[in-house]
Amino acid sequence: MQTQQTTLLVIGGGPGGYVAAIRAAQLGIATTLVEGARLGGTCLTIGCIPSKALIHASEAFHKTCQFAGDSAIGIHVESPRIDVAQTVRWKDGIVDKLTQGVGALLKKHGVKVIQGWAKVVDGKTVDVFEQEARVGTGAASLRIVCEHLLLAAGSQEVALPGMPFGGRVISSTQALSPAKVPKRLVVVGAGYIGLELGIAYRKLGAEVSVVEALDRILPLYDEELTKPVGASLRRLGLQLHLSCKVQGLNAAGDAVRMQSAQGKESELPADQVLVAIGRAPRTQGWGLESLLLDMNGRAVKIDDQCRTSMRHVWAIGDLTGEPMLAHRAMAQGEMVAEIISGKRRHFAPAAIAAVCFTDPEVVVVGQTPQEAAQAGLDCIHASFPFAANGRAMTLESSEGFVRVVARRDNHRVVGWQAVGAGVSELSTAFSHSIEMGACLEDVAGTIHAHPTLGEAVHEAALRALGHALHI
Repeated sequence: MQTQQTTLLVIGGGPGGYVAAIRAAQLGIATTLVEGARLGGTCLTIGCIPSKALIHASEAFHKTCQFAGDSAIGIHVESPRIDVAQTVRWKDGIVDKLTQGVGALLKKHGVKVIQGWAKVVDGKTVDVFEQEARVGTGAASLRIVCEHLLLAAGSQEVALPGMPFGGRVISSTQALSPAKVPKRLVVVGAGYIGLELGIAYRKLGAEVSVVEALDRILPLYDEELTKPVGASLRRLGLQLHLSCKVQGLNAAGDAVRMQSAQGKESELPADQVLVAIGRAPRTQGWGLESLLLDMNGRAVKIDDQCRTSMRHVWAIGDLTGEPMLAHRAMAQGEMVAEIISGKRRHFAPAAIAAVCFTDPEVVVVGQTPQEAAQAGLDCIHASFPFAANGRAMTLESSEGFVRVVARRDNHRVVGWQAVGAGVSELSTAFSHSIEMGACLEDVAGTIHAHPTLGEAVHEAALRALGHALHI
């Protein structure tokens, strides 16, 4: 078996891993990255990017179908149709370009990329197996000895007990590459993954039913934010079954058995069942247990520098638990590289934006009014509706609002929330204001371009100060 040495060895080529590798190489650190699948990880290949491509395509088709009927803006078409196979090829093309781009960046900066499956031997040693062999099915082809080991193995989909993936039961990965649109789709889980894909499939023409064990959709968001999403689901014709638990498939395998909170059992016919009940850190199958690291539940425990309980072993991204966000992993990876190079860094963001790409979109940055109160802060908050925003009206998307939360004593902004079409693009402004310690007066005193959705940000701050101009 061949042996190689490196200063930094990164396991995992997802957003956190590849960013860490690039930054380390920029700083002159000899870096090797091992990835068994495609560069880009879950986000680029089977998550964020392909799902947004499918969401965009479904929205375009849905809008075209609306133009086949009465159109308020005067556009009329006849007999719209969609070639799902071509849609998938288009989506795959985007993924290919991005993954090839990641590979080019790693090469440009001198990162040694090894395609293979890593198995940790100890904190300084990792064996690599050929892609075809996988871990544990034959001898390792390479042993890498390192000074620093960065674990960026990501996360994986969680299967429903008693309903493993296979046959009619699909994961979000499979849902992103449909051979055809099923007539009847049952989605298990009303979190962001389930609703994003459920809405997309509904717009593509499927009959969609969503089953959720809790009593409301998007349970991680406050109810005021989720109301416009619920209204949109009803307009689209999605069937919601809240406070219901899935019991499994029926004997014939063509329906989902569920039980209501009152104990009533029923069945939902299904051509496909999408299980979207969450993701879990990928801790099995690559030798993590050999390190005997301190754990935080199912996640690897880290400090504010992403150090694990073993010296010179680092962990970032989904492997370290919530929030499982690509941009969090990227920031952590960049920081670890800089610490290894000798810089003084700590991971202490003032806020990390969370975006739900439903219809309408939902953005949360910082604290909600409820969270601020629970933290003992005396805050004021105010909302500005998109119904009073000219740009939203011209986009035919005037539902939703922007909400700001600020301390009562000094007006320092501690949170932003928004729900509406395209509000994901406001997340950067939200994060900037909190990270830079802006006060309501700073936002209110900034001239916002007209006509834009961003004017709602300005007006929310004005309203919190008691002098909104357009409401």
